[in-house]
Amino acid sequence: MHVTSATMALEQRGPDFQDIYIDDYVGLGHRRLSIIDTSALANQPMWDSAKRYGIVFNGEIFNFRELRLELQKQGVAFSSSSDTEVLLNLFIREKEACLNKLNGFFAFCIYDRQEQTFFLARDRFGIKPLLYLFDEDKFLFASEMKSLLQYGIDKTLDYQSLFFYLQLNYTPAPDSIFTHVKKLQPGHFLKVERKELLVGRYYSIPERNEPALPYPQAQKKLMDLLDESVQRRLISDVPLGAFLSGGIDSSVITALAHRHKPDLHTFSIGFRDEKFFDETRYANKVAKHVGTHHTVFSLSNDDLLTHLQSALNYLDEPFGDSSALNVFILSKETRKHATVALSGDGADEMLGGYNKHSAFYRAINKQWPEKLIGTLGPLWKSLPQSRNSYLSNKIRQANRFAEGLRLSSRERYWRWAGYAQEKEALKLLTEESKTKFSKQLFESRRQSLLQYIPDQASMNEFLLTDMTLVLPNDMLTKVDLMSMAHGLEVRVPFLDYQVVDYVFSLPDEYKITHSSRKRILRDTFQALLPVELFHRPKKGFEVPLLKWFRNELKSMIFDDLLSEKSIREQGIFDYGEIKALKDQLFSRNPQDVPARIWGLIVFQWWLRKYGK
Repeated sequence: MHVTSATMALEQRGPDFQDIYIDDYVGLGHRRLSIIDTSALANQPMWDSAKRYGIVFNGEIFNFRELRLELQKQGVAFSSSSDTEVLLNLFIREKEACLNKLNGFFAFCIYDRQEQTFFLARDRFGIKPLLYLFDEDKFLFASEMKSLLQYGIDKTLDYQSLFFYLQLNYTPAPDSIFTHVKKLQPGHFLKVERKELLVGRYYSIPERNEPALPYPQAQKKLMDLLDESVQRRLISDVPLGAFLSGGIDSSVITALAHRHKPDLHTFSIGFRDEKFFDETRYANKVAKHVGTHHTVFSLSNDDLLTHLQSALNYLDEPFGDSSALNVFILSKETRKHATVALSGDGADEMLGGYNKHSAFYRAINKQWPEKLIGTLGPLWKSLPQSRNSYLSNKIRQANRFAEGLRLSSRERYWRWAGYAQEKEALKLLTEESKTKFSKQLFESRRQSLLQYIPDQASMNEFLLTDMTLVLPNDMLTKVDLMSMAHGLEVRVPFLDYQVVDYVFSLPDEYKITHSSRKRILRDTFQALLPVELFHRPKKGFEVPLLKWFRNELKSMIFDDLLSEKSIREQGIFDYGEIKALKDQLFSRNPQDVPARIWGLIVFQWWLRKYGK
């Protein structure tokens, strides 16, 4: 039976229990990672007392105890102490209105056996994934593509999605790499009733419509909301710890969690062979300052390469963010000590923590240095650019900044969100591939992704697009896939909707200025953390791609995945353009080519394993 193999395909997500319900009309399968109420009473699929409604649910509802009390006052009796049973009974009484009461992260389906209808929903920010396929004779849904593939689905490549991937290194919802598989977008629900499918939206980040609090009061409110969010996310019947990278975001979460959990364990990974990419000394400082039990997983390049194959094998859709490898290893090691980990994800996107946010702010508030960088555009182009050293990275950034200055806000965002421009991505496709690509359809999808950015955007509009594009499709996808590959649940306190709604009510200058990013976060939590943390440069969670490609992974590129034979046999990519990228990789000016090559390697690996 397909539903059995589809459920088994998710074994790594849910290693603790499997159950399946099948009748003449439907099959529901669930793999369980036991976290709240680990007893058999909380297993799924779970049915209400009348056996009319059944639920399969991935995630956690952090305010389930309060919701349970409300329901008990209405006469509902519970047989377990699980959040699943609370969610099921809340839906029975309130239908889709229940979604506005939920504080948590989730993807779930509730089946009404009497009406033969399905109701599915995904959390507000897309922390948990939900893919589906709907055609004239079936409706399928799952947490991961590898589950849907068990049904022998049509694997026609969506060339618009491939084109997005060649620019961004990921595929944005609601589309997937396969034409017939869709992703439910964050903050949306889906109903299936008698061969009809309806998708609706229940949440979007509210627009700012009231005057901001004075800055000191705004800081206090941020502190209180974030502290409450962390407290909510400490609910667990299994061991819980926190990721601690040494950056401000994870350090803030660690400091707050330690207040309520003095025996908190924290975890980080370091790169013994790559000091430029290693941040463990900052993580150690924070752990010592706060007083957590800290574990560092110190990795050599060999350790990273050893895990490469396992991480690539788990990616059931092309996903070219190379830091996924770090999260894969960090999650694997953390899972030996804890089943739940808190993380600092989400703060950069809403508070302006990335280089591109600083660049955008400077582009719309130009002073003489920005004007000079723009004027010197031709100079940056002629100098060596790469991510592998401080100076060449600064030149790379200056070149991107100068290019962006010449564009509208919307096009500037797009240029800075990706690794390749449209003309560069198009050159990679063979003439035959180009016939399967619709520029019109691609452009329509692209404009939908950029809908929150007018031609002259404010900082908040720029950040809002990161929250709806980059956060769910790149950052949260990476963390969910790589942690659940090891049965580790990662919780993200910054993405409590009360925190997000509040942060988006704040004026731009509370978040970012010429001299400071994430200003209100830094100022609010400075007293809780080591002072050195606030004077260090921003570092991404990166891996040393350029060095690998020139050494350990050279034969993977030249003799295997990107060899002339492989590329020509496949017929998707133009080998001449692939060769030009490989040549640039070994030049003194690699720019963003390592990231683009990585994206191509991941795609080729995926196509061999899942795409054929």
